[in-house]
Amino acid sequence: MMISKINLEHVLFLDIETVPEFEDFSALTAEKKALWKQKSKYQRKDEYTAEEFYPRAGIWAEFGKIICISVGYFASDSPSRAFRITSFYGEEKEILSQFNSLIERHFKHPKFVLCAHNGKEFDFPYIARRMIINKMKLPSKLNLFGKKPWEVPHLDTLDLWKFGDYKHYTSLKLMTNVLEIPSPKDDIDGSEVYGVFYKENNIERIVNYCEKDTLAVAQILLRLRGEMLLDKAEIAYI
Repeated sequence: MMISKINLEHVLFLDIETVPEFEDFSALTAEKKALWKQKSKYQRKDEYTAEEFYPRAGIWAEFGKIICISVGYFASDSPSRAFRITSFYGEEKEILSQFNSLIERHFKHPKFVLCAHNGKEFDFPYIARRMIINKMKLPSKLNLFGKKPWEVPHLDTLDLWKFGDYKHYTSLKLMTNVLEIPSPKDDIDGSEVYGVFYKENNIERIVNYCEKDTLAVAQILLRLRGEMLLDKAEIAYI
């Protein structure tokens, strides 16, 4: 389907924030420490020990956890263009349960799609893996077993920007810059989430950051469609 043909009211935009499952490497079992050492070997090379590298464990669903999911959508019950954003945060299982309920109650119909930046490589599989780890049933939008590529209800703004160039990676920060979209990285970036969560205990700051990323994804899709960006008056936080 051409991007211009997609009904924006049928898209659920999202972003997730993740951290290592535990604050310190010492909290892992001996077996999990060995598995982490093996898993992170390629990325660490000889520059870091497994313990020194542990603050980055949040990027792997097997060693991390979700601390926030922010979602945004274009309201169908508004006479003018309106974009609403809400967030789920707290205990991971409750976050996943609330997100699952939202999907199954309001976005289950085949016409709806999920959209994130690098979502196909990160957000969508991460959420699915953490749901399975937490012994939860996958919502229909994340249960891809047996589906053909064209049946997968996912949009990825990074994928759209590649235009078939599969070697190309462009960060959300770079895309917002080149497309002249207000930067969502004006406070913290992904590398700082671990410290803000475990050292500062400031989940509100992380939620704010996550919501800005979600808004940025929607703004990118609008730009890719050649449409006007959302202004502050069109955005509501609920």
